Amino acid sequence: MADSRRGIPATDVVLGAPALVYAIACLGRDLVKSHVVAAQQRARAGTIPVDEILADVLAALPRTAASMRPVINATGVIVHTNLGRAPLSPAALAAVAEAGGPTDVEFDLATGTRAKRGRGALAALVEAVPQAEAVHVVNNNAAALMLCALTLGGEIVISKGELVEIGDGFRIPELLASTGARLREVGTTNRTHLGDYAEAVGPDTGFILKVHPSNFRVSGFTLDVPVTELAKLDVPVVADIGSGLLHPHPILPAEPDATTMLANGAALVTASGDKLLGGPQAGLVMGRAELVERLRRHPAARALRVDKLTLAALEATLRGPQPPVAAALAVRQATLSERAAKISAALAADGIDAVAIRSIATVGGGGAPCIELPSAAVSLPERFAAALRTCVRPVVGHFGDGRCVLDLRTVPPSDDEDLIEAVRGCT
Repeated sequence: MADSRRGIPATDVVLGAPALVYAIACLGRDLVKSHVVAAQQRARAGTIPVDEILADVLAALPRTAASMRPVINATGVIVHTNLGRAPLSPAALAAVAEAGGPTDVEFDLATGTRAKRGRGALAALVEAVPQAEAVHVVNNNAAALMLCALTLGGEIVISKGELVEIGDGFRIPELLASTGARLREVGTTNRTHLGDYAEAVGPDTGFILKVHPSNFRVSGFTLDVPVTELAKLDVPVVADIGSGLLHPHPILPAEPDATTMLANGAALVTASGDKLLGGPQAGLVMGRAELVERLRRHPAARALRVDKLTLAALEATLRGPQPPVAAALAVRQATLSERAAKISAALAADGIDAVAIRSIATVGGGGAPCIELPSAAVSLPERFAAALRTCVRPVVGHFGDGRCVLDLRTVPPSDDEDLIEAVRGCT
């Protein structure tokens, strides 16, 4: 009997199949060829039948030429750093696609001359935060702080209780020290008085830095000094609010926001664009026009600037409809419970041990660490966790009471059917 593996078609023959012509145009010949070769090897090993090589290739091909895969975030962490933080709105995604080709990002179509880079995004940010005389955008909030240290220079006065680590081992004091600035630590870990700042301020002071302790809270015998008091010391106050909240939010009463900080006397406010603002990764600097212009003209500003895709996504986030982060914060628990019941019932009808439960979601991304958001979830046997992470459209949940929990506060309703199909595919 002839070995069917001898009939494995040549690589160029498989690549010439009509079904792969479009894939090559979208993904590139080399990437598609690598999947063809892998399928041929599986056929030679007897893992798949020879006549299924093409189908195997088509099933394995990625949706894009990039290796990152879209996932369904069912963790209940709205701004999940490991999953890319804020998911962009449809308006922002459309803006990014539109900006992918040649654009007028730094060109005035009316006069045919050079124009201010990203003027649309900058104008949208000023409109969103009228308290800011001017704004500047860099590639993340750490870059915004670095640019402040490089530009305003000298000695930076900061409370010992605000010498925080910002993630992945990076620390605010080390970041600032790397610029050549000198740190003047005042107060103690749990209590810092206005007098501590006043004694430290001198002719070498560049600015006072007020850092929001994003990932933790110190409670008990504590004291810190609000921006309103620091602003009386006659040196610039830079307020790092971290999470990017532009206005007070009723669900997050303790979370600092840019509008209030500027109204209270901060000279500059720095924030992230990809957290509570719900936009792309970016560092936002808002405040006094003279200081912002100094930052913008510093030589390092060129190295820290953002690209046209970020500017397009940021402007669309500010001007467009409610982004997913805001929607996830606003959704009612009753609505989530209804969705959990429907999804669980659909899965139970297929014989799957799925139960609708109450759960607790969080903001994540260093925002509002003590706020618990009542939510609802679908509870499945623990074995589903690994299977869901490796399915065609990966689903990432969390563990609770020995089961796999899929929290719906971080899953948009449009993904409910995909979630159901993913679970069904793991049985």
